[in-house]
Amino acid sequence: MKKLTATELARNLSRILDSLEHGSEEVVIIRSKHAIAKLVPGAPMMTALEAMSDLHRTLPYAEGEAWLKDSRRICG
Repeated sequence: MKKLTATELARNLSRILDSLEHGSEEVVIIRSKHAIAKLVPGAPMMTALEAMSDLHRTLPYAEGEAWLKDSRRICG
């Protein structure tokens, strides 16, 4: 966990946001020697295929086949 003063955050906000976007380390903001906030990375971006990768395990076979048929009809 990285610790930054509020002044460091203000001076380097863009770089710190880039770090949060591409990394996984949390940042604690310190002011007057006290932790006042924590910045945490957001959820990683997923493709539709990644997001739906476990769907086949949760649907009954017949419903999965119907869903596949509908998606092919709609998407061409």
